[in-house]
Amino acid sequence: MIQRIQTLYLLVATGVAGGLPFVFNLWKTTNDAVVYALDQPLLLGGFVLSAVLNLTSIFMFKNRKSQFVINRLAIILNFILLIALVYGSLNLPGEAAVSEKGIGMFLPIISIVLLVLANKAIKKDEDLVKSVDRLR
Repeated sequence: MIQRIQTLYLLVATGVAGGLPFVFNLWKTTNDAVVYALDQPLLLGGFVLSAVLNLTSIFMFKNRKSQFVINRLAIILNFILLIALVYGSLNLPGEAAVSEKGIGMFLPIISIVLLVLANKAIKKDEDLVKSVDRLR
């Protein structure tokens, strides 16, 4: 059902993955050049793919098992994004000089937390449906 709490979690995760990388910077280089997700095509593709998976998962509410699997795929994708962001920030040229990590580095972590909460709610719904089926 679309009015469940997992839908709210998935909508917020979609906004975090699909909208916020364009607003918040990922990092700032030593010569004060600000790097956004638009500047890194692979990271941009990862954020967009994560948002599409989250949005797809919202409309799979009739099939909770596939919704659960899609959320797990989105969690794995966000872990890969997080690894790519950390790797990219640690290999900045001139790292010994001043360079700043932006709040965009934490967006995959926020998305992972929201997806885990959505999966917990989906699991709770699935257990409720199974317990009702047992009573019949």
